[in-house]
Amino acid sequence: MATVDTAPAAPVPPPAPPAPDVFNAAEWLVTRHALATPERRAITAIGLDGSVRTFSYGELDGEVRRFAAALLASGVRPEERLILCMGDTPELLTAFLAGLRIGAVPVPVSTMLKPKDIAVLARDSRARLVALSAEFAELAPAVGGLPDLADVVVLTDGAPLPEVEGTRVRDWDSFVTAGADFLEQTATPYPTVADSPAFWLYTSGTTGTPKGAMHRHGSLRDTAETYARDVLAIGPDDVTFSVAKFFFAYGLGNTLTFPFSVGASTVLDRSRPSPAGTLRVLRDFRPTLFFGGPTYYAALLAAGLPEDAFAGVRACVSAGEAFPAALFERFTSTFGVEMLDGIGSTEMLHIFISGRPGRTRAGATGEIVAGYEAKIVDDDGVPVPDGTPGNLFVRGSSAATGYWCRMETTRLVFQGHWVRTGDTYVRSADGYYSSLGRTDDIIKAGGIWVSPTEVEERLRQHPEVMQVVVVSVPDETGLDKPVACTVLTAGSTTTTDDLVAFCREGLAAFKRPRNVLVFDELPTTATGKLQRFRVRELALERLAGSASSDLAPTPGGPA
Repeated sequence: MATVDTAPAAPVPPPAPPAPDVFNAAEWLVTRHALATPERRAITAIGLDGSVRTFSYGELDGEVRRFAAALLASGVRPEERLILCMGDTPELLTAFLAGLRIGAVPVPVSTMLKPKDIAVLARDSRARLVALSAEFAELAPAVGGLPDLADVVVLTDGAPLPEVEGTRVRDWDSFVTAGADFLEQTATPYPTVADSPAFWLYTSGTTGTPKGAMHRHGSLRDTAETYARDVLAIGPDDVTFSVAKFFFAYGLGNTLTFPFSVGASTVLDRSRPSPAGTLRVLRDFRPTLFFGGPTYYAALLAAGLPEDAFAGVRACVSAGEAFPAALFERFTSTFGVEMLDGIGSTEMLHIFISGRPGRTRAGATGEIVAGYEAKIVDDDGVPVPDGTPGNLFVRGSSAATGYWCRMETTRLVFQGHWVRTGDTYVRSADGYYSSLGRTDDIIKAGGIWVSPTEVEERLRQHPEVMQVVVVSVPDETGLDKPVACTVLTAGSTTTTDDLVAFCREGLAAFKRPRNVLVFDELPTTATGKLQRFRVRELALERLAGSASSDLAPTPGGPA
C-alpha cells in the first residue's frame, strides 16, 4: 500500500510590500514647473544695493542643476550635511534645492550667529560643506579645522575670499564652474522617497541648547497640502513676501514651499527688514500674501506707513509669538487687510493652528488646520475640558523625525505620534485655540527662541555682576521681550549701559536683553532658590510707565 505524505505544506511567504514611490522635493518644487511653464517667474530678488534680479522656473532649474553638479564634483554624497548661512538670495534657494536634488541634507542656519555659534553647528552636524554670502564671510575662519568639513563656498560679491584653516575655499562662480563635467549626472534627481532625510533646521526649543530637527522630503509637500491649501488657498497667480527669513521654518515655507508648490512666485529681499524697505516691496512688487511676526507688525504701525500700503495684499499672516488682541485690532483697522494669526514650530515645520479668512478672532490663535490634530492635556497627560488651560500637543505628517543625536530630548518632545509644543493653551467650546504663554521659562522674542540661561551666563561673566535672572516682560505693544534683573557687587560703579554693551559684545542681537535692571536683592525661596515669577513681577513694577530701552527689537518671524 502506497504511503501518503501528510507533512504540512511549506508556508507561502506574504508578498513583499510595494516599494515606496520615488519623491524628490526639489523636482516637485521646481523641475515640474520648469517643464510645464519654463518662462513663468519664480523669483524676484532685491540685492543689498537695491538692484533687482528675476528668475523664471526654467532658469532656476538650470541653476539648481549646475550647483548640484558642483556638489557632486566636490565629493558631496547623499545624506551629508551642507551648512547654509546666507542672506535671502536666489543662490540660497539654489543651494538648498540642489542639496535636495542629490539626496544631501541642506541645513539653513541663522544669519545672526556669532562665529562660535556657527562652529558649534558645523561640528554638531558634521557638515561636509559650508556656504556663506558675502555679508557673513567673516564667520568662515570659525569653521576651520573641523574634521568633516572639506569645502567653504562664498558668494563674495567681488570681495576677497576669507582664509579657513585646513579647508578649501572657493567663490561661488568658481565652485559652480568646477562642476561642469558632472552636469549630466544631475539630469535625474537622486531617487529619494517621501520619508528620505531632506533637511535640518536648528532650534533651541524648550531646552535652550541647539538641536537639529530632522525633516523628510515629504514634509515640504505636507505643509503645502495642509496650511497653504486649506488656509491660504494659494494659487499660481499669488506673489509671496516673507519678512521672516528663509532659515526659519516659517520663512522657508513662505518663501519656497508655498509659492513653488503651485508655480507661484516669491520676492526675496537680502537686506535687513525695515519699514521703508517693506513699503518699497509692497509698492513695487505687489505681493498678495505677506508674512511677518507681531513684533514686525508693531514696527510697521509705529513707522506710520500710509493706510493704503497693503492695498495689493489679500492676507497678512503672523506666527512666531502670540498676537496681542489690541495690536491685532489696530493693525487690521489701520491698513484694512485681514490678519491670519497662527502657531507653528520648527518641529512641525509650519503652522498647524490658524485664523481662517472671514472668521478670525482677535486674541485667539485660531482653529486647527486640516491635516493636523491637537489636544490640550494636564500635567498627567489627561485631556482637559474646553475652557481649561493645559499643555498643547499636536500631530501631523509634517512633524520632524526627531533631533539629531539628542535621544532624551527627542523622547521628551516627540511622544508617539504627538509632539509636545511647550505652550500652554486653552480651547473654546466652538474650537478656537488661545495662547496663555510658554509652559517653561524659554522666552520667544520677535518670534525667536531665547534661552534665559544663555543670557544669564553671559552677564555672569561680567566681574561686577553677582546675580542675574532673565525674564520675559511685555513691551508697550504687549510683545514679550527679555529683561535682565541683576544684583551687582558691593561698591560697583557699573551702569546699565555698561551691561547692555557687554551683552552686545557676546550675544547675537535677538538674545540681548531689551532692558537691564539693577536691584539690591532678588527674591528667593526659603531654600535659596530664585523665584522667577516674583522677579518678573518686580521687573513689571519697575518698568511700568517707562519707555522701552533703546535696544531695537529684532524684526522677523517665527519659530
